[in-house]
Amino acid sequence: MGSDHTRPAPSAPPRVRRILVVTVVPLFVATVLAAVLLWPRGGSPQTDGGADVPRYPGTVTRVVNEPCPPAASVPEGTPRVGNGRCGTVDVRVDDGPTAGQQVRTPVPDGPGAPRVEVGDEVILVELTDPTDPSTSNWNIAEHQRGTPMIWLAVVFAAAIVAFGRWRGLAALAGLAASFAILLTFVLPGIGAGRSPLLVAVVGAALIMFVVLYLTHGVTAQTSVAVLGTLGSLVLTGVLATIATAATHLTGFGSEDATTLSMFQGDVDLHGLLLAGIIIGSLGVLDDVTVTQAATVTELANANPGLTRLQLYRAATRVGRAHIASTVNTIVLAYAGASLPLLLLLTADARPIGQILTSEFLAQEIVRSAVATLGLIAAVPLTTGLAAVVTAAGRTDAVPPADAPAARPQPDRSEALAALSSPRTAGSNKPDRQRAAPPPEAADRWPESNRSTDTAW
Repeated sequence: MGSDHTRPAPSAPPRVRRILVVTVVPLFVATVLAAVLLWPRGGSPQTDGGADVPRYPGTVTRVVNEPCPPAASVPEGTPRVGNGRCGTVDVRVDDGPTAGQQVRTPVPDGPGAPRVEVGDEVILVELTDPTDPSTSNWNIAEHQRGTPMIWLAVVFAAAIVAFGRWRGLAALAGLAASFAILLTFVLPGIGAGRSPLLVAVVGAALIMFVVLYLTHGVTAQTSVAVLGTLGSLVLTGVLATIATAATHLTGFGSEDATTLSMFQGDVDLHGLLLAGIIIGSLGVLDDVTVTQAATVTELANANPGLTRLQLYRAATRVGRAHIASTVNTIVLAYAGASLPLLLLLTADARPIGQILTSEFLAQEIVRSAVATLGLIAAVPLTTGLAAVVTAAGRTDAVPPADAPAARPQPDRSEALAALSSPRTAGSNKPDRQRAAPPPEAADRWPESNRSTDTAW
């Protein structure tokens, strides 16, 4: 996550490093202590998710398509449930107590049913007749996706390491740490009945500390990005709380949330909505904060004479361009994840005002707006911190020996005289035909009798 900046940042003055250590270390310790206190204990709560249906891998060996029998008369306009596919499929069971056995299943039919061909690797489920446990039926649930996903993950990791090298390897380690924190702390903590907002803030802060320092190194520049990200996360949480309360969002804005409430009734869906906004904002926030901190550092290296205010103004201009593109990224990311919902709403006959203010769409609008506000706040906050830290100790600093010399400023009176003086008759002659200037005028610029036109 974040931008890649391979050139190491110069070391900050000792006083600045001490201030950053005194600021960042207590925040990290507080985050770790909060994670320990909120860590779920006693395992995940058991949910009534239905009976555990056995699932076995298998390979399709034969497909027989048959014409479907005439359907019973149904009222006109009733939507079709199946796709009209009938027949049988022979599948060889590859694992389990019946490994090697050939079983016969009906051709998968219905909404989202997989289309199978000979040689496809599928997942079989064995359904037992509750009235006669000795009788069972086999059905194809879905395709096996393990092998293609493993190859995709290998290509993904190889591309990152090939391009980013050691930095890419560190990014992969940070990605693994993010998933580990989500799977071992955030999700079990919310499932155990902890406050979703509190768990999300602590989990996001823990991810931020681990990923940023692991990916970008323990430097003053990274510490500035950490402080900017943490401050923006807190502001995002406050704004999300206010916005969801003002719009009276309940968290039941999706079918997944409704299904979750049936299996785990003690989960606070309103808090889960806030937690989703926090976690979703983190990935974009750290990109902006790292980029702003690195921009200030690069500007200071390019021109050590810039003041804090000049650094802030220059880096903020870069941040505005970054925000303009990132805002569109946030909105499109949420829209892409909610395309089925958006298509469903476009078919709604209600007025557009009622559609926009419905629970389903209002939730996505609030999510996008709050994430964008937190992102905008991250730019001035991180840029200001970076300008203070980068410019600290530079007032009396001695420029390095290999630093380029300052460009001499021309005398204004000489420049005005050169611009106002008329050209001489021989000014259009090639340079090789002109007389050389006298020695005493060799170091003067510009020459009053010399044309600035390029000679061909």
